[in-house]
Amino acid sequence: MMYPTPHIKAEPSDFAKTVLMPGDPRRSEFIAKHFLEDARLINDVRGVKGYTGTYRGTRVSVMASGMGMPSMGIYSYELFTVFGVENILRVGSAGALADHLHLRDLVFGMGACTNSAYASQYGLGGTFAPIASYELLTAAVREAEAVGARYSVGNLLSSDVFYNANAHFNDPWHDMGCLAVEMEAAALYMNAAKTGKRALAICAVSDHIYREEALDADARETSFTDMITVALNTAYAVDRL
Repeated sequence: MMYPTPHIKAEPSDFAKTVLMPGDPRRSEFIAKHFLEDARLINDVRGVKGYTGTYRGTRVSVMASGMGMPSMGIYSYELFTVFGVENILRVGSAGALADHLHLRDLVFGMGACTNSAYASQYGLGGTFAPIASYELLTAAVREAEAVGARYSVGNLLSSDVFYNANAHFNDPWHDMGCLAVEMEAAALYMNAAKTGKRALAICAVSDHIYREEALDADARETSFTDMITVALNTAYAVDRL
């Protein structure tokens, strides 16, 4: 695959080796403007904004993934295979399933269960277990401890469906200990496995599936500072591995 791709109009040298990927293009713009130094726009195809700047002297990129596994699958695959990216940190929102989680808590996806057929393309003849990079996960936990962020580590549920016709769809996943539900991590982890790269989903709780607690769209865009700080500090630490 040659560059530019149908989805990213940039040169490989435009990207840092570590990319933060929120789902929302406005959150990528927010991170670039408020957390990175000398950030410059490197991609705006389809309004999916990508930026590269520095954080604590370390070169870091941030680019949106869009919503859902098909979109994450496209962007993460191109970043890993065409643009030389080594690490992708998903920084997104998730709906809490676990009783102990509260708004803005962080969830590190050690694994990503899914109802998606994304893994069928590999012809594995079984069930693949998408997991995070151990190096990224342990670095992120250290950084969360350092800034005093509330966090949990465990399984995410990556769902293909946001408005599920089955009102009890989440219940068995809750009973199996899944911490939160989101829509991208499993595809990201599978692309990382297939390409020999590293990935981690760091999610902030935006709502609780079993309680009437939720953040509005503006708060989701701008108030997840713990998640962003932990992800950027992880990028800084990984740059020194």
